[in-house]
Amino acid sequence: MKIEYLADHPDRLETLALWHHEEWHHLNPGDTVEKRQARMRAHLAKRQIPTTFVALDGDTLLGSACLLADDMHQHRDLTPWLASVFVAPEHRGGGVGGALVGRVVEEARALGVETLYLYTPDRERFYARMGWSALERTEYMGVKVVIMSIRLTA
Repeated sequence: MKIEYLADHPDRLETLALWHHEEWHHLNPGDTVEKRQARMRAHLAKRQIPTTFVALDGDTLLGSACLLADDMHQHRDLTPWLASVFVAPEHRGGGVGGALVGRVVEEARALGVETLYLYTPDRERFYARMGWSALERTEYMGVKVVIMSIRLTA
């Protein structure tokens, strides 16, 4: 498995936008696959925020994760965010998600980020095992979520 910038694999953008839309459209009412594709085009860069990473096994796309400036409209004071960690169902349970999270953390650290944030409705234990801490429990778009953070500097 390799984790690389989406910028090096722009042909994967349409598939990722579709996957993300199917997984999280309930958190973005009124969103479309086309709108997601347009937003993700801004991720076709390296060493900046926003950016997206893809996990690949040869030519097989396994999943993705993003580094975003903003992922919750009610918490624009928190930045940046790990977001859109997605592993194709047939590839879950093999460490792909953890590797993607690790790569985003590495990128954020290289960019000088002190604290990184995320929110999750149902994967708190997954992130806690990697050193993330619960910061706040809240409701977002009608879904109960936990906002988590990880300190990247000493």
